[in-house]
Amino acid sequence: MPTVRVTRKVHFSAGHRLARPGLSDEENRELYGACSNPAGHGHNYDLEVTVRGEVDPDTGYVIDLKRVKELVHRAVVDDVDHANLNVDVEWMEGVIPTAENLVVRIWDRLEGNLDGAELVSLKLWETERNMVEYRGE
Repeated sequence: MPTVRVTRKVHFSAGHRLARPGLSDEENRELYGACSNPAGHGHNYDLEVTVRGEVDPDTGYVIDLKRVKELVHRAVVDDVDHANLNVDVEWMEGVIPTAENLVVRIWDRLEGNLDGAELVSLKLWETERNMVEYRGE
């Protein structure tokens, strides 16, 4: 059977503050600009989850994309949606919540948990113009 890649997009909203521990507010402002505002700020994120596998001859699916949505919600979205990534999300503890760090942590939560489909890439859109991609490398 052919190997096919399929993608599901999910959405969540979350707040965060970019700040390195041990730096003053002024030093963090120099490093992160407005993203270091002590009160934080928020984003409406889109996450594209791409998996691959052989097409099942009985269903015609690699994996039911509704199932991917359910798995991603349970492992990620339920924890981060309308949360402060700095304080509310246990699996982000001790990590500066940049899009780069967030996408790696999301990968760790999803890899091996997609009903036999192989996780290929994650694209995390922080804004319409800013996106990070991770492929487990």
